[in-house]
Amino acid sequence: MGGGNFGRCDFVVVVVLVVLVGSVSGIGVNWGTQSTHPLSPSKVVKMLKDNGIQKVKLFDADPGILDALKKSGIQVMVGIPNDMLYTLANSVEAAEKWVSKNVSKHVSSGGVDIRYVAVGNEPFLSTYNRTYETTTLPALQNIQAALTKSGLSNRVKVTVPLNADVYQSSSEKPSDGGFRPDINNLMLQIVKFLNDNGAPFTVNIYPFISLYADPNFPVDYAFFNGYQPAINDNGRNYDNVFDANHDTLVWALQKNGFGNLPIIVGEIGWPTDGDRNANLQSAQRFNQGFMSRYMSGKGTPMRPSPIDAYLFSLIDEDAKSIQPGNFERHWGMFYLDGQPKYQLNLGSARGNGLVGAEGVDHLAKKWCVLKPSANLNDDQVAPSVAYACQNADCTSLGYGTSCGNLDVHGNISYAFNSYYQVNDQMDSACKFPGLSMVTDKDPSVGDCKFRIMIQTDSAVQHGKVGSLSIVLCSFVIFLCCNLLF
Repeated sequence: MGGGNFGRCDFVVVVVLVVLVGSVSGIGVNWGTQSTHPLSPSKVVKMLKDNGIQKVKLFDADPGILDALKKSGIQVMVGIPNDMLYTLANSVEAAEKWVSKNVSKHVSSGGVDIRYVAVGNEPFLSTYNRTYETTTLPALQNIQAALTKSGLSNRVKVTVPLNADVYQSSSEKPSDGGFRPDINNLMLQIVKFLNDNGAPFTVNIYPFISLYADPNFPVDYAFFNGYQPAINDNGRNYDNVFDANHDTLVWALQKNGFGNLPIIVGEIGWPTDGDRNANLQSAQRFNQGFMSRYMSGKGTPMRPSPIDAYLFSLIDEDAKSIQPGNFERHWGMFYLDGQPKYQLNLGSARGNGLVGAEGVDHLAKKWCVLKPSANLNDDQVAPSVAYACQNADCTSLGYGTSCGNLDVHGNISYAFNSYYQVNDQMDSACKFPGLSMVTDKDPSVGDCKFRIMIQTDSAVQHGKVGSLSIVLCSFVIFLCCNLLF
């Protein structure tokens, strides 16, 4: 993920409305699975259907998830992780085996409506230090060849989800856009290959990241409420950064002879915690603003036709890397337990309400907290908090977050409880020496929720219950110090 720089009459009316609504395909969502306690695939598929979601984008090809999508009527984009690109780039046979196992098998006999194979995920991010630059295109070519050999190339298209940092503008105007100079030649090869094979260009656009990365970025320009003054680009007006970012890509394509290449917005959304700009109100404002224009069929000044897009994301992922920022674990429209965070109209017949997951059981109503009698000067406090945060999730703590107003006691209790819940409320997970205790009184305060973990059959134990004598990473020490002092 990431961002860039930037009677008969009545009958006639009904028919017209049906035609208009039918002209916009249903919204898609990203279904990520980096969670300590993922919901079962069958529950998630039911959620998708209950919310009228017609397309889903995956980051791998998990057989359990694909089996759950059988005969669901949901269109699927399966993913190939970056760490598989080298093998697929260097072996046609490996590509053929991958397609046979992860595409052909499910399409032919399983009834899974696979439409795209996403080869890699934002492989040209500058933080990857060019790791995937020599393998992405060959992997793309080999997967395409394997699809062709299997007879699926007319039905299943390849694409590469790219971060919006693969293009840029020398000014604030989209018409000055072009591909990033260091990968320009590679991008042109990929774009030509996509064009030759009737495949789309997939881009992830994140106005939130524009705001996160630049403290001087105008906040309202990140939303869809008509920021003024709009940017005038040769008669085309841009009053939001999404349009400007998208059309910078359109110009980059057009200048190189690919002005008609289809574009998919592979990821777009707003997080709800982990940063001062990440909250429920902003996420609802952004996602509803995007959905309202999406449902109206409105495109961008350079591409006025309806947009093809996948919201990011469906459910929070509490095991995602927070290297880009603490907000990474909070992109979901739904919490970890599949319950909606806010009201959102996705264009289904259900109106403004998101429909939560059914049949989700939580653990007992108990929490691990700091003992009232605990000594804050105890030498075990700092390493205990650091250990808990390193092995659980403390991203709701800190300046501007949902739990940013907790006092020292509250911060410590939050860390302890997070570790306790991730470890399924095991007694040994609330044994911080002389510091912790289990309570049946909910310690939540206002918007700061001390959450209870859900019961799952596939809980991933990230914490190693036992010794607290570990080497702490520099981030956790930094976090601990900021929470305690």
